[in-house]
Amino acid sequence: MNRRRFLLTSAGLSLAGLASRSLPAVNSSTNWWMPDESAPHVRTWMGFVCDRRLWGRRMVRPVLRDLALIANTIAAHEPVWMLTPAKHMSRAKRWCSKNVRLIPMELDDFWVRDTGPVFVASDDDQLGAVNLNFNGWGNKQRHGQDRFVAERIAELAGATIVQAPFVGEGGGIEVDGAGTAIITESCFVNDNRNPELTREELTQRLKATLGLRKIIWLPGIKGMDITDGHTDFYARFTAPGTVVAALEQDPQSYDYDVTREHLSILRDATDASGERLSVHTLEAPRTWRARYDNQDFAPGYVNYYVVNGAVIAPEFGDPPRDEQCRETLKLLYPDREVIQINIDAIASGGGGIHCTTQQQPEIGASSD
Repeated sequence: MNRRRFLLTSAGLSLAGLASRSLPAVNSSTNWWMPDESAPHVRTWMGFVCDRRLWGRRMVRPVLRDLALIANTIAAHEPVWMLTPAKHMSRAKRWCSKNVRLIPMELDDFWVRDTGPVFVASDDDQLGAVNLNFNGWGNKQRHGQDRFVAERIAELAGATIVQAPFVGEGGGIEVDGAGTAIITESCFVNDNRNPELTREELTQRLKATLGLRKIIWLPGIKGMDITDGHTDFYARFTAPGTVVAALEQDPQSYDYDVTREHLSILRDATDASGERLSVHTLEAPRTWRARYDNQDFAPGYVNYYVVNGAVIAPEFGDPPRDEQCRETLKLLYPDREVIQINIDAIASGGGGIHCTTQQQPEIGASSD
């Protein structure tokens, strides 16, 4: 589903160096847990950058336009703090609304869901920020700046940095806020991230780091996109016990069998409380606009983002499937406005709205 492009590997930690580096033990002095995305946010974090060496010169303007559109749409509901390199600051000031705060910071790319931390909370309302040791999706893309994003965001948010004892990305982790997670095995149980860890060992480390009681592992798929099959293009919790999952209807797509296997697993699964999941589906669009179409184009409805009072979702110019997405999300989020926007330029790089954002829960930090 997620076809984010394979781009230049370099300038970050080498895979060999990361594999040999001793990752820390779980911080046992505080019991952290990861809130779900539907919990109240103090702000959303994003990045405003488009490197023409990665995206090509002609895509810089449309990609930045899409990032500004996403930020401005979110900013009507909650503050957005936008990490912005110096070369893009003047354009960001022109295109972003007054509720988008621009933070000077150098970046390689804008996928803050993966480069940034995942926020956690403690029982006494401390805010933690888990650094997932971003390594360029298994050293597939340079990340000399992006490997520091998690720590920089944590500092700006006033959060305690929690160093994860594994390598991964936020897009590979989906939680219900009540102790259950859905995680793709293809991403985490992968020699390009965690070469010395088994699934059982990762299960224990993930549980301890994120306050989980149960992980539902989906197989995902390795090697078909830069992320090795992130969860946030396949399945999302809309509430404890309720999941919406992608369904690919094109038999020629590598996701045709994958999404059906995922649905079978989810329909048989129970959550941390032992309750069987209620599973809804979102069919992938069958057609989309041609302007930015390429082999990396990722038309994924499941990659929406939940904000205070709204759900921000994509539309791809396929009226029946766009409408199904809108009506399904209205059903699953009855107290939120569903807003669909065109993010085709970003989709051309294999990602979506959720990939560009990271929520900071309303815990222990000011919204100034």
